[in-house]
Amino acid sequence: MADIMEIVKDKIEEIVEKIKGDKDVARSFNSDPVKTIESLIGVDLPDEAIKGIVEGVKAKLGDASKLGGLFDGIKNLFDKKD
Repeated sequence: MADIMEIVKDKIEEIVEKIKGDKDVARSFNSDPVKTIESLIGVDLPDEAIKGIVEGVKAKLGDASKLGGLFDGIKNLFDKKD
């Protein structure tokens, strides 16, 4: 699971850089973060699976109070597959 967490962390970093570097992406993320992230990663996942990533991106963008949601969302995603 550590490898998956590293992949998610790297993907969050990539998404944050895209949001910071593109005003249109930033506007899209602000209005519909789930759809924006799905578009950026090129995968259509259930909204529940994306919400942890959304929270991680928000935390990296400056809302550190959302950081716990990242790990809870990822944990819940993997717990469902067991």
